[in-house]
Amino acid sequence: MPKMKTHRGAAKRVKRTGSGQLKRDHAYTSHLFANKSTKAKRKLRKASLISKGDFKRVRQMLTYVK
Repeated sequence: MPKMKTHRGAAKRVKRTGSGQLKRDHAYTSHLFANKSTKAKRKLRKASLISKGDFKRVRQMLTYVK
């Protein structure tokens, strides 16, 4: 059976943490900042972890990502 391929789009967006969790950046951070509050913009700067419900699905796409 051939090797599975890593989903390159997912690999560029997600990193694995030291404890094995998956870290991602927030959406809505590229434009239209005049409509967003300062608090919202500040929260969008920080990365967050992939939710429990999506973890299994994303992990399958990132077969060989360490």
